[in-house]
This record gives sequence, structure tokens and C-alpha cells, in this order.
Amino acid sequence: MEEDTDYRIRFSSLCFFNDHVGFHGTIKSSPSDFIVIEIDEQGQLVNKTIDEPIFKISEIQLEPNNFPKKPKLDLQNLSLEDGRNQEVHTLIKYTDGDQNHQSGSEKEDTIVDGTSKCEEKADVLSSFLDEKTHELLNNFACDVREKWLSKTELIGLPPEFSIGRILDKNQRASLHSAIRQKFPFLITVGKNSEIVVKPNLEYKELCHLVSEEEAFDFFKYLDAKKENSKFTFKPDTNKDHRKAVHHFVNKKFGNLVETKSFSEMNCSAGNPNVVVTVRFREKAHKRGKRPLSECQEGKVIYTAFTLRKENLEMFEAIGFLAIKLGVIPSDFSYAGLKDKKAITYQAMVVRKVTPERLKNIEKEIEKKRMNVFNIRSVDDSLRLGQLKGNHFDIVIRNLKKQINDSANLRERIMEAIENVKKKGFVNYYGPQRFGKGRKVHTDQIGLALLKNEMMKAIKLFLTPEDLDDPVNRAKKYFLQTEDAKGTLSLMPEFKVRERALLEALHRFGMTEEGCIQAWFSLPHSMRIFYVHAYTSKIWNEAVSYRLETYGARVVQGDLVCLDEDIDDENFPNSKIHLVTEEEGSANMYAIHQVVLPILGYNIQYPKNKVGQWYHDILSRDGLQTCRFKVPTLKLNVPGCYRQILKHPRNLSYQLMEDHDIDVKTKGSHIGETALSLLISFDLDASCYATVCLKEIMKHDV
Repeated sequence: MEEDTDYRIRFSSLCFFNDHVGFHGTIKSSPSDFIVIEIDEQGQLVNKTIDEPIFKISEIQLEPNNFPKKPKLDLQNLSLEDGRNQEVHTLIKYTDGDQNHQSGSEKEDTIVDGTSKCEEKADVLSSFLDEKTHELLNNFACDVREKWLSKTELIGLPPEFSIGRILDKNQRASLHSAIRQKFPFLITVGKNSEIVVKPNLEYKELCHLVSEEEAFDFFKYLDAKKENSKFTFKPDTNKDHRKAVHHFVNKKFGNLVETKSFSEMNCSAGNPNVVVTVRFREKAHKRGKRPLSECQEGKVIYTAFTLRKENLEMFEAIGFLAIKLGVIPSDFSYAGLKDKKAITYQAMVVRKVTPERLKNIEKEIEKKRMNVFNIRSVDDSLRLGQLKGNHFDIVIRNLKKQINDSANLRERIMEAIENVKKKGFVNYYGPQRFGKGRKVHTDQIGLALLKNEMMKAIKLFLTPEDLDDPVNRAKKYFLQTEDAKGTLSLMPEFKVRERALLEALHRFGMTEEGCIQAWFSLPHSMRIFYVHAYTSKIWNEAVSYRLETYGARVVQGDLVCLDEDIDDENFPNSKIHLVTEEEGSANMYAIHQVVLPILGYNIQYPKNKVGQWYHDILSRDGLQTCRFKVPTLKLNVPGCYRQILKHPRNLSYQLMEDHDIDVKTKGSHIGETALSLLISFDLDASCYATVCLKEIMKHDV
């Protein structure tokens, strides 16, 4: 196949560091032949059972750091020019009454009821504000509306009005709520206990699409965030206009609400009235049918566990767990990615799920070759790289000598293992980081994202393999038609990422903006993964060029790390030293101290041929002016450094004779005893066992 050839070209061109002959063999004959166990920061294997009871909700003592620092709502970013140092308060209460809000005169009782609620809010304002401030606030609100109604454009920064400093936190919250409910065309901003009132520019923008009455009611509904409530715009026969309303609401508030169109009852079939309905996205406890008590009155719950999976891609496993638990994939955090064709054990943390809830789905997930254990409450999520490394137990089968090698096979195997144990291996990123055997590799998608080619990246992501199965038939259909809705009907439910992208494309359209929204349907860790795949590929090529050019010598212009105790890829620039001509001549540094930069905006390049190579590659890929930031996807790539050599630790091995296996391969006799190698070792985080084995065997694995 074309993709396999590309894979062989990519990885056969990577050079070796040791000079032994090596041998042939087969890895991953079955998932049980390749076992990966994460090593946590304390140096413990995560598959060890922790003797800790499952906590009941009533027993969990949540410390202050369990509270969310800021609610992550789209409203926070929509109406502020600089939201980083300001706190936006949105309403968290809603008065009793009809939960379904319908705009316009069709439902007069709703409007009357809304008026009484405004009066209640006015009473709140009167109780907290003195008469003069209250009057000034009303005048400010009137001025804003009059300018908008007269279509007078605001020149310069939007006007603002300060209520003053309110020291009591509860009073501030009540004032924020009261002002925004009485004046939905205004927003409130908190600055050091001061409440500042500004025009709501999104309100004005919506008034260009719908009546002011509808905009007024919509923003009251939106700020209230009443659970299970919905808002309905006036009936509309114009499909393009409805599409514009859908687009506005989803673009501005898509993280908070979702929109759907419904035909009205008793309408003419020829030109039916259709209404656009808005409702809040279901919260985790609703989707997963969890009791409200589990939410701990808004406090964030974190549950840690060990995930065992077999022959399952990690993101697919997370997607399945998310569905069963009623959360979203981004609620899961983990320290590192794990192989698919293997049995893997890794630590994970899920937000908004109690230990009991996770315990309840144990039987269900066994059908997907997954198990969870060591379930316990913790204080925070995990971050990538928050591990010491991984332990590997691997079986290499069908051992054979290299072609035309007359030496003893056992001696060759022992020589190879001892060589790598002593000298180390080139610290390449493994093929699984790029999608081994796939037509489109992950680094190609990452390059498209870095170049802001969002539509190209989507098409690369949905490029089918040369296989006739439901997934690839769906992908093929999409590339032929760009019909996201039709592709969704073909795409299997278990393809969580593909379906998330397609749902977003169906909602926003196959446009540049629609593709950006589609990428936002994936967690940040997934989006940045593709960019990292590209920078990893360039690093692989760079280290090959470095070793081919200078070998094991440390030369002038090389970069070395002065602190060997720092975790791999977390070297600060202050610990990176540029080798001088005198230091190179005096052989002051060893090859295992040499590092190479992983592309980003905060790295330095070697000052020799390798540095020039980096610049040539960036020009080749059209990134000579790239700042390694993709603001549209909220991706920042500062870069880092990676050691070019690594050593396996705690390495042990055993040769095993498979007496009951008839080996019938080229160069062997029928009935010859087959040898298998059982090898175990530990590697630092972000090191690949397949790369270590490739160095040992001198053969693609």
C-alpha cells in the first residue's frame, strides 16, 4: 500500500547510533505481547492496587482549590476587549415561572410575567444603590438605547458607567444579576470589587437580525441560565434568515447553548412557518442521569483512576467513557498517550464524576476491553508529562538472524541488547505519533493547522484509507460531496472525534469559519496533538541530520543541557548552553548531553550546520514567517528541547524456546525450534519502546 511505503521511507531513513549487527523478529503479534504500564511521579507502577476506600460524596472534604476559579462561559470572552484581568458575572439565578420563553406578542402572559420580574430586579437595585446612582444608571441605559435606536455609531471605546466599589461579594453578585436582567442590552464587569456597566455589543448585533423585543427577551433568557429552559424566536419563513440567526447564536454562544429549527403546527405545507429554538446545552449530570447532589453545590469534583485498555486507541476509549459518564472528552486528563495495539495501564482523572458514578459503569466498559480501578477522589486534574516514564513487558517472536549473517543467533541478541543498554539509542519519536500505516499522517494535519489552512486540515483528517468499511465509506462520501449531514448518518457512533467534527460542520457549514468551529469541537489536547506531531517529525529529521553530519562528537555550535536532572523536554533556556570553539576542541561535553530544539516561538537554534538546516526546512514547508501560534484555535507552541540519546533502565531479558511452534519461513527448516525474546525495561516519559527495539534489532518493528 502507498501509506506503508511512505512509512518505511520515513523511518528507514532514521539512523542508528550503535554498530552491532542486530536481528529480525516480530512484535505486537497480539496485544498481550506488548504491555505498557505508566510510572507515576513517585516512581510507582500505576497498575498496582491502591489500598484506599471509595469515598462517599458526604465524606469528601473539598478544599478551596477545588472550586473553579472562573466559570468558562463564552459570555466571558464575548463582550470584553480585555477579559484577562476582568471578571464577568453572569446570572446564576432565575425567578420562578414558565421555563419555556417565547418571544413576541404570541404569549402575553410571558411578557407580563417578565415585567413583574423586572420590577423585582428594580427593587433589588433600589435596595443596594442610592437614589442618585440609581438615577445615573437609568440615564446611562437610556443614552445607550437612544444612540442605538438613532443608529448613531459609537466613536472610540464604548462608554461605561461605574457603580462604584461594592465590598460585599454577595451584594456584588446580586447587583450584577439585577442590572443585567433589567437592562439586557448592558453588560457588567468586575474590577477589584468595582462594578462597571458597558453596552452589550452582541445585543446590538442581534438587533440587526431580529426585533429589539426578541433581542431583549433572548439576552434576559441567556443571562438567567435557567436549567431545562428554552427560548423561541418568532416564526420565520425565510430559510436564509433563520440560518443567519443560527449562525449568530452558535458563533457567539455555542459553548453555552444549541439551536434547532422546528416547523410550526397547523402551517401550510407550501410555505411552512419555522421557529428557531435555543436551549442550554445539557449539563453533565443531566446527560449521565446523575443526581444533582453529585454536583456538590457547584464545587468541582475530580476522580482519579487507572485505565486498563486492550487493543483500543486512547481517544476512542476516552470518547466511550465520556458517553457512559455523561461528560465530554475534555473533562478527562492524562499524563501521556498510549499505544493502541497493546495492553496499557495509565493514570487518568475525570472532572464532574464521583467515584461511585465511575464504579457503576465498570461492567459496561468491560465489553470494550477496558477496566478501571484504583478509583479515588483527588484535588486536581492531570497534565501532559506528569509522569516519570513507562515500564514495558514485550515479547518479540519469530527471531531470526539478519540475511547472510553466519553468527549464532543467541549471541547476536545478547550483543545487541548489551550494546544499547550501555550506549543508549537515538531518542526518535515513534511511528505511532504520526499514524503508522495511514494514508494521511498526523504531522500533515499539524502543518496545515500551523499554516491556518483549516479546510485543508479538515479534509486531511477525513481522508479515507483504502479499505471498504463503514468508517472509510463515510469519509469517502464526505470528500466527494462535502455533505456533513449525510456523512453523519453513515459514520459509526464509536467514531467520536469524526462525528464531533461533522456535527460542527453541519451546524456552521463547510466554510473557513465553519472549519474553525469544527476544530473547536475537539479538546485542546487533541488540537495541539496534531501540531506537536509536525514538530516531532521535524525533530526526527533534525537529529538524523545532526548524527550524519557530526557523528558522536560534540562540536562548536551544538546545544547542550547543563542540568541532567531536569525532565526531558522541560529544559528552560537558562539551562541550555551553546558549545564554543574551545569547548568543542577540548571535548568538554559528551554526546548524551546534546539536545536539539523542538520547533516553537521560544527556542534557540544550534549555531552550526544543524541550525541552518532548521531554517531551510521551515522555508521548505512554508513556515519561514510562522510564529508558532494559531490564535483562531487558541494554540500556542513555545517549543522545548529534547535529548538526542536515551538509555533504557532496569533492562532484563530472557530467551524462550517455543517447542510447540512449527516455523516455516525462508532460511529455516521445518520443525526448527522457534525462539522468542521476553524483554522488560523502563523508559523516561516521551520515549518510545518501538524506537529502542529498532535500535536493538537494527530492523523495522
